[in-house]
Amino acid sequence: MVAIIDTALERRAASGKPIRIGLIGSGFMAKGIALQIATAAKGITLAAVASRNPEAAEKIVGDAGLQARRIDTAHELRRATREGAVAVTEDWNVVCQADGIDAIVEVTGSIEYAAHVACAAIAAGKHLILMNAELDGTVGPLLARRAAAAGVVCTNADGDQPGVTMNLFRFVRGIGIRPVLCGNIKGLHDPYRTPQTQAEFAARWGQKAHMVTSFADGTKVSFEQAIIANATGMRVGQRGMFGPTVPTNTPIEEAARALPAEQFMDGPGIVDYVVGAAPSPGVFVLGAIENPMQRHYLELYKLGKGPLYCFYTPYHLCHFEVPNTIARAVLFHDAAIAPLGAPLVEVATAMKRDAKAGEQLDDLGHFTTYGLCENADLARQQRLLPIGVAGGCRLRRDVKRDAVLTYRDVELPAGRLIDRLRAEQEAIFAVNGGAPSPTAAPAWRRAGEQAAISGDAADANT
Repeated sequence: MVAIIDTALERRAASGKPIRIGLIGSGFMAKGIALQIATAAKGITLAAVASRNPEAAEKIVGDAGLQARRIDTAHELRRATREGAVAVTEDWNVVCQADGIDAIVEVTGSIEYAAHVACAAIAAGKHLILMNAELDGTVGPLLARRAAAAGVVCTNADGDQPGVTMNLFRFVRGIGIRPVLCGNIKGLHDPYRTPQTQAEFAARWGQKAHMVTSFADGTKVSFEQAIIANATGMRVGQRGMFGPTVPTNTPIEEAARALPAEQFMDGPGIVDYVVGAAPSPGVFVLGAIENPMQRHYLELYKLGKGPLYCFYTPYHLCHFEVPNTIARAVLFHDAAIAPLGAPLVEVATAMKRDAKAGEQLDDLGHFTTYGLCENADLARQQRLLPIGVAGGCRLRRDVKRDAVLTYRDVELPAGRLIDRLRAEQEAIFAVNGGAPSPTAAPAWRRAGEQAAISGDAADANT
């Protein structure tokens, strides 16, 4: 795939018509994406950056060696682009609506703000690349459906664990092995971590303490594994996943034995994680194959006797691989990872501490809540509160630490888009449980396949 992408991007660069992207966000990861596009991505140009902190946006543009120009209107954005400058604005809608921008890369890690951006980008006919597992894990199935109807791609990003896992899943499936588990390798999992406990680590790496906390407390891995489940048809084996801890640096081929194979060898498979295994922070896929001759070959190729075979990618390179996702969406109409249909796994809200009625829940990675994966059918049945909508909710009753909240336990803030999108998603996918057809490819995949068949994939939607 990478070889196809780099050739297509070289052709795009030679044509003098690079892919133009609008970047939404100006934090740690946005800085990396801007730098990667400026220094290593042939055929892709950073056209604009929208941020609630325009000074930070100007800085990441300058740090990438590019010229930033503050703008307020679409006319000013077009002029900046013609003159070789990167437009910087507080108004994300100007970027989403601008002619000449092919794709929007959303990298804020927010929920409500990002929901507005995502809806506007799709409505404007822009491909949407989400480096935002939180939004994708909350309303990704609805966004993917809207994008398919608009003839554009909505995808999470390669380089982050979900995209890397999906690449590996597709490889394993493509060589005739049945994936039965998609896994994440973590170095730490403690649901009671807070921005105070993670402040030193965050400062060392120039990251925000709440974002680092969401990695440590399990919220991030829950969103990532939910995204993978929704894209592969898998489920979770139990609420919160199994998540075994193994001795530090245990090879993943050995560590995977701590996962209960009887829970996933049959059926659609599960998503899960292990703590302490090596290589960290990689991803892995466990696969099975029944043909004895093929198993003989796999043993010869040093993958063992089976019945489970472990495939892994030893790293994920985050922003370094985002240009690949941009190219796949714009040139090939292919998503790195997107939902098949209805949500299959949700991320529910659990409490980090006891709390009293009337208290307001804070945002992801803070002091009051952490996320837990749960199968979507059970989450719907029990009306579990998605952690993607929990921030800002007020408790109706006293709750204990580790309690899993339901909609009955909280009052939602008024007027939020994310709540309307959740209601729409539930209504759309309520018919027949909303399960995807086992034989039907998503609209974005059908379009990409048709472009490839016609020989015009490199020019699709350009």
